[in-house]
Amino acid sequence: MEGEQKWNWRGTVQQQQPTVGEQHCRHTALQTGTILEQGTLQSPHGPGGWGRGYSGVSWVCALQLGWWHKAQQVGDYPFKAPKFMSEAGRSVLSASPCLPRGTGDVGTVGSDRAVLTGHSAATSSSHQGRCQRLFTLEQIKKAKLHVEMAVKEKKIFMVQGPYPIIRQLLRARGWVERKAPRTGRQLEQHCSDQNRQRLHTAPGSAGAKQREVLLNPRGGAQPVVGSTDPLHYPWLPTEKEEEQCDEDPLCIHRLMSYLARDQLPNFIWTNFLETVDRQLLQEDSVLNHYARVDAFTTKEGLCLSLQNLPWIEKADPNAFFPRCYRLGTRDDREAFIEDFRLTAARSLLKLALEEAGDRPVRTEQIPNSNNREAQPGSPLYPELVEEALEVCKQHLGVLQHEDIDRNTPSPCRTCINWDNFLQQYYRVAHEGAGLVLTRQQRKQCQNLLQSLAEKLPQLDMEGKLNVWILKPGAESQGRGIICMTRLEEMLQLAWSCTAPSVQVGRWVVQKYVERLMTIFGTKFDIRQWFVVTDWKPLTVWFYQDCYLRFCSRPFSLHHLERARHLCNVSVQKWYKTSPDQDPRVPPDKIWSNKQFQEHLAQVGQADAWHGVLVPGMKAAILNALRSARDRVRFRKGNFELYGADFVVGENLQPWLLEINSCPTMSPSSAVTRQLCANVQRDTLRLVLDRKDNPRCSIGAFELIYKEVGWGDGGHTPPRHPEPLQYLLSPCRQLCPGFCQDV
Repeated sequence: MEGEQKWNWRGTVQQQQPTVGEQHCRHTALQTGTILEQGTLQSPHGPGGWGRGYSGVSWVCALQLGWWHKAQQVGDYPFKAPKFMSEAGRSVLSASPCLPRGTGDVGTVGSDRAVLTGHSAATSSSHQGRCQRLFTLEQIKKAKLHVEMAVKEKKIFMVQGPYPIIRQLLRARGWVERKAPRTGRQLEQHCSDQNRQRLHTAPGSAGAKQREVLLNPRGGAQPVVGSTDPLHYPWLPTEKEEEQCDEDPLCIHRLMSYLARDQLPNFIWTNFLETVDRQLLQEDSVLNHYARVDAFTTKEGLCLSLQNLPWIEKADPNAFFPRCYRLGTRDDREAFIEDFRLTAARSLLKLALEEAGDRPVRTEQIPNSNNREAQPGSPLYPELVEEALEVCKQHLGVLQHEDIDRNTPSPCRTCINWDNFLQQYYRVAHEGAGLVLTRQQRKQCQNLLQSLAEKLPQLDMEGKLNVWILKPGAESQGRGIICMTRLEEMLQLAWSCTAPSVQVGRWVVQKYVERLMTIFGTKFDIRQWFVVTDWKPLTVWFYQDCYLRFCSRPFSLHHLERARHLCNVSVQKWYKTSPDQDPRVPPDKIWSNKQFQEHLAQVGQADAWHGVLVPGMKAAILNALRSARDRVRFRKGNFELYGADFVVGENLQPWLLEINSCPTMSPSSAVTRQLCANVQRDTLRLVLDRKDNPRCSIGAFELIYKEVGWGDGGHTPPRHPEPLQYLLSPCRQLCPGFCQDV
């Protein structure tokens, strides 16, 4: 047996001397009568099958590994002992199942700190050269014992998606991974040029007959006889997974994953709930998603839920959520048209007040304006201001309920010729036309706007250019979002778009926060994490660390391109930093909340973070969750990590934009690399460690809400242990006009 060919798990050939383990295998095989002469081994696939050319010793070694290989074929293939193998031989395999020489103990529990430190220092490298050795009997035995212990302690987990940190942290706790089935979207990617309803394999030795893939109801996939396509073996790591997973160079964990391939997972972390096979769920399985959370994690769902908030809670969504409408419903579309017109009237009054006395006021002209009919700078007569005053007076009467006895119709349907008014407003707001204002009108504008501010929480943030943002209702990562200023163009775009994901029924339009806080003249938003661990009673944990995302170009309402107004990393990565950008803006366009607090201190707002911003974000999140609670499908034991996005107004009030299910954990900077790793670590502490030790550390998580009154079956109305008014009291001390209607 000198210089025989040794096969590793990648199917490549290495010429080397037999190892002590192989000699032991040979001795054991001779004792049990399972040795076959070289060249006489026939696989179940007939001549030319996978086992051809193996000597008895090499073949037995392959059996002990639990897989075998076809010469010159890259891929991994599960093995089941052939029928012609003796019972004694089978007992050898079962008695010596699996780990590699010199690797030490398997599954040694390490600290989260060590895992995260290793992750932060890790660098990506090629997967070539990994797993280039066989396992000794001792290593195989340790692996089997570790898997048996994990099964006993209910520590089998499954990860779907790009979550190497979750995988590392669970392995450090002694958990064993059962590989997720490579089905659904991944199978479609492999078979994009074939019929999605009928997957087939490459031709086998019997010919070119195509066969269907039979999916295992337990979540695996069984190969058809003669198949050589490795995609049918779900326990195999994908190319991307290997690049992200440097912590298993000797393939010990993959070996244990194969041994646990038939075990049902006790913990599942996935990026999409729909990819989870329901047959994998046990009664006590923990899953990182709830069903039907689109009631608050899609733009359309959040819009609808918050519209119903006043009927559920004593709270006004206009105090923390910019006005939003679904263009696919008639009532919402009409309400938006009316809102746009009223906002234009208020904006005209604000423009008129920019100049004192009877002097004309001018606004900055937008470059490359499409409207060439009006001459910029041409004066408009006082009648335009008079029309705006009349509209706002009637609207104020409606807000003050003075119309109850008089049955006053909407001011947008009676007062003026709105088509003409809007065209004149566009000239003033966007084309630089002059506006004549009498001294008497100026006083009326001041008094009227002051009265409206007491009734409209968003009057200050809405600005004077009437900018709105149009969004596909169910998209994410900034897809399809556009800022616009003209009513007819927004309605036309929504109706003319034919893409299935952005049809008119899925569009939402939201008031843009024009008066917002900028840092170094650049727009930013805040990504804030929180976790829901229960819905009955509703239990919410707020993460005390977050990060800011910057745009690539200076903020300007006269240039509405995405690089200035959409802070999403997935959008900004396509833009280079503008030459006129302030050099103090971070090159990677990311700040931590601690850096933001330092900036606030430098601008004289040292108490704003803990006094205004954090309480405001907590209140907005809780209101959004309560508004959608009845529509979420609840499963006891599940949890979910969310990412809420906020912008900050000039008065430091946070405005909720959206809530994301499955927020990205892929680091885009040094800041997010650390923070994303930390929030994953602390989430596992919260949902796993805390079950066994309620007093264990949960990192930066803080319990901000837990309803009481559910212990009697829900007959007692839930009471709020920490009312929103208490949460917001520091805000009002620093900012008296903040959230008056919450």
